[in-house]
Amino acid sequence: MRTSNHLIGLLNFLTFLLSIPILGGGIWLSTRANNTDCIKFLQWPLIGIGIAIMVVSLAGFAGACYRNIFLMWFYLFVMFFIIAALIGFIIFAYAVTDKGSGRVVINRGYLEYNLDDYQGTWLERRVSDNSYWAKIGACVRDSRVCSKMGRVVGGIPETADMFYLRKLSPVQSGCCKPPTECGYVYANETVWNSGGAMVGTNPDCTSWSNDQQVLCYRCNSCKAGILASLKKSWRKVSVINIVVLIILVIAYVIACAAFRNNRRIDNDEPYGEARMEKSRPSRFQI
Repeated sequence: MRTSNHLIGLLNFLTFLLSIPILGGGIWLSTRANNTDCIKFLQWPLIGIGIAIMVVSLAGFAGACYRNIFLMWFYLFVMFFIIAALIGFIIFAYAVTDKGSGRVVINRGYLEYNLDDYQGTWLERRVSDNSYWAKIGACVRDSRVCSKMGRVVGGIPETADMFYLRKLSPVQSGCCKPPTECGYVYANETVWNSGGAMVGTNPDCTSWSNDQQVLCYRCNSCKAGILASLKKSWRKVSVINIVVLIILVIAYVIACAAFRNNRRIDNDEPYGEARMEKSRPSRFQI
């Protein structure tokens, strides 16, 4: 087996290993989709890309080991489209999560989220769809993210001042409490009483309910919180994907060069003295 074949086999093994963090990122997004982000279709393209890289790398590794030209061509051909798909996925992930961020609230440790900050994005339009949001809202409620917010300090329930200094997740901030501008008075983490006339004109002020099955699940702030949480998750995975993509492209270019060199050597056989005699035949014939 030639050195080029060893190199191609090694590179295929490397790409096989690179498929693991991609697949792991997709699985992590899947667990987030079931428990926090509640948008359950975005992780499947990433999982598909990870599985495809794994399968194609194994085919290329087998082709290098057994010098199977078809499997090696298959690896190079399909991997090109997989890399293109991964690039497209990364661009898509950044494009649909480009807008929006939390807003700072005076004397609060947490940020609050406004759906207008995400206006015009593909994800915002999808989340704002009433039929789709009904499923997401039910997912957030069933995840019990709000009921888990309660804290007891020294045997005493958390006070308002302590709660105001907490670092809440986007979903907790948007779905489990009313917006600060509404003027509700803190009773506990998920019970807020009216302080008289509503201060804010935000429609979320009238959507809030102390019913633990309702809370602010119908609020635009909850939708914005979901989008902010999704953006945070996708950006984490995208950083890993970019690193993997760079290594994958370098490995693919080296594999192409090694395969091309291997083909050139095959076409120039036989080797050594016989090759020189073939290219420069003797003038004397007996």
